[in-house]
Amino acid sequence: MYVLGLNAYHGDASAAILRDGELLAAVEEERFTRVKHTAGFPSNAVRYCLEVAGISIEAVDHVVVPRKRSAQLLKKALWAARFPRFALSRANAWRSFGGVQDALAEAGGTTPQALKAQLHFVEHHIAHAASAYYCSPFDEAAVLSLDGLGDFA
Repeated sequence: MYVLGLNAYHGDASAAILRDGELLAAVEEERFTRVKHTAGFPSNAVRYCLEVAGISIEAVDHVVVPRKRSAQLLKKALWAARFPRFALSRANAWRSFGGVQDALAEAGGTTPQALKAQLHFVEHHIAHAASAYYCSPFDEAAVLSLDGLGDFA
């Protein structure tokens, strides 16, 4: 089973690919654009991960994005009321997540209809924990995520 993880529409855009829980490749988009902390969709990073895995985008089973737009909506709304200009800039990124499937298909050189991968939007901190745990050799683990603002959790 292939799982493609994405960090998109936020600084340090990146992609990682796993096969049956084994990390095959992980890379930030800035390695290709040569622009520090590149945001947007990590098209080059996705293509690189697919190349290293030796597969096409159609062979990916699951795509995971570490943003859940519905998480902590009340906190997000209150914060937006306090900082409206910054909230507007983040709203553009927030809307971009609706087009992940299209961007993924374009990066993979196919159409959205050809993608068979199930798309998962995961709360930001849970994504951090999962990326550590699911690549580990452990059946059980305690994970602590220390991060700035992810999904207001």
